Amino acid sequence: MKVTVLGMYGGYPYAGKGTSSYLIQTDDYNLLLDCGSGALLSLEQHLDPLKLDGVLLSHYHNDHIADVGVLQYYWQLNNADIAGKILPIYGHTEDEQHFTDLTWSGATTGIAYNPATELDLKSLKITFLKTKHPVIAYAIRVEETKTKKVLTYTADTAEIPEMIPFAENSDLLITDTNFSAAKKGEKWHMTSVESANLALKSGSKKLMLSHLPQKIAASQLVEEAGKIIDGKIEVFPAKVGLVVKV
Repeated sequence: MKVTVLGMYGGYPYAGKGTSSYLIQTDDYNLLLDCGSGALLSLEQHLDPLKLDGVLLSHYHNDHIADVGVLQYYWQLNNADIAGKILPIYGHTEDEQHFTDLTWSGATTGIAYNPATELDLKSLKITFLKTKHPVIAYAIRVEETKTKKVLTYTADTAEIPEMIPFAENSDLLITDTNFSAAKKGEKWHMTSVESANLALKSGSKKLMLSHLPQKIAASQLVEEAGKIIDGKIEVFPAKVGLVVKV
């Protein structure tokens, strides 16, 4: 399984880099995980968008779905090149309007995932965990059935104890790290220290800090997480174009 970062900021694009989006590839499936601002431009550097097999959305905040509309236009305007193939976009139905918008004539069809059950996408086995966020959002665990390698994506969430068993033994853990260790009070995202603790307690092998803040250096977040991890696992920031073999 190969993971390519297409966007890694939270909220809005910054310094020419986009918001949450990742390309997950196996021998038989190309999955776009979230589709934030700038995702389509980044995707075109790595894969013909018409070769996507599916899109999976954690939730419907704009920094995770901003480029869904332009991806739909791309497929609609070019679908003669692929004999009218329709792109499936998987989302939850707890926001009816946003789910309905996933279906676009001649381009895409919205397919509801049931968070209580497993979603099988050829060589990928997907499971879900509801997070703590202002809107309904789901963490996503992806297992490649052939290799048994696991990617866990927290999506947007405050720290919750349920995430530890959900992320257990992840080969790659991608965490919502929108705050530095100094953040206090109510939080809808995790801090660098909380991400590090999750990685340690879940027994994850690699930690990628993502959904990054625009005004705090990624190196600071890595340093703060590194003090907790103390060399026990590899920790690094998400960067557009970064490719990780899982």
